[in-house]
Amino acid sequence: MTASVSPVAQPVLVNASRFRAAHAAEWERLDAIVRRIERRSIRAVPQDDLLALPLLYRTALSSLSVARETSLDRALIDYLEQLCTRAYFQLYGVQTSAWTQLRRFFVQGWPAAVQSLWRETLVSFLLTVAGVVVGYLIVRGDAAWFFAIVGDSMAGGRDPSASVETLRKTLYAPQQQNMLATFAAYLFTHNAQIAIFSFALGFAFAVPTALLITYNGMMLGAFLAVFVPKGLGFGFVGWIMIHGTTELFAIILSGAAGFRIGTAIAFPGRRTRGDAAVAAGQTGAVAMAGAVVMLLVAGLLEGIGRQVLTDDFTRYAIGTAMLIGWLLYFYLPRKSDAPAAS
Repeated sequence: MTASVSPVAQPVLVNASRFRAAHAAEWERLDAIVRRIERRSIRAVPQDDLLALPLLYRTALSSLSVARETSLDRALIDYLEQLCTRAYFQLYGVQTSAWTQLRRFFVQGWPAAVQSLWRETLVSFLLTVAGVVVGYLIVRGDAAWFFAIVGDSMAGGRDPSASVETLRKTLYAPQQQNMLATFAAYLFTHNAQIAIFSFALGFAFAVPTALLITYNGMMLGAFLAVFVPKGLGFGFVGWIMIHGTTELFAIILSGAAGFRIGTAIAFPGRRTRGDAAVAAGQTGAVAMAGAVVMLLVAGLLEGIGRQVLTDDFTRYAIGTAMLIGWLLYFYLPRKSDAPAAS
């Protein structure tokens, strides 16, 4: 008696060319619909195509399954995987407009990121204050240190050798509008560089960030050492406050974002350094994007407002109002649809 042998199951062979020819039209139509939604919006797609989209998506999924099981060429599988992924996102992904995303950033994302950085913000603020004190004391002890800290281009004639009248003119004398625009552009560029480098160099265990934040405070202290001894300290602080509460806050937040990345790399905990850096970078990037907005506002106040408005009390009022506004915006409790950034 001869034992029967069960036939071994063989994979179904599919001709790649015939398979493509049979389904290429459906794939191309799905690709065209998805591309139209991506480039324009769902409103730009005709109703017939919208109704056909789910069916075409399921057909593409079926084709992808067949292509994988029958080991068709890799290029076709990659194409179908990308096509199905794009179609899935358009069918089931959360569709939000640019305005909705922008609103979410300003209402929830940015304040939540800043709140989560409160420890790093406090450290950045204390380093700034320490830099102001050190810069003031050094320049008062030896005026030559002023140029080592500030430099000729930034000083703009506001240095220890300037007379009281010259310094007073820099605080109160009206200037031409083109000079204001140039001055605003220069200072915005300088302060933006400090902020960006404070954030970007945080990966080096936050050491360069700490140095930059401290140096920025030393520059302010050096200027105070020029104006205060000549009886212009009150006016100088008002001249700075009209924009400085916004500008310094932005730089402090940039430093805080850099500290978050640096400490995450130095002390990653149970995560790898790369994972810790990525997680910290997400929060830091949101805070940094908002800091750029603050620098733009500060640039307008710096280049125009403080030159046009020459009354000390008006300058103090604007600077104080801006500071209170930022503090309320960032730290006032609010409802959030998503958990705060960590």
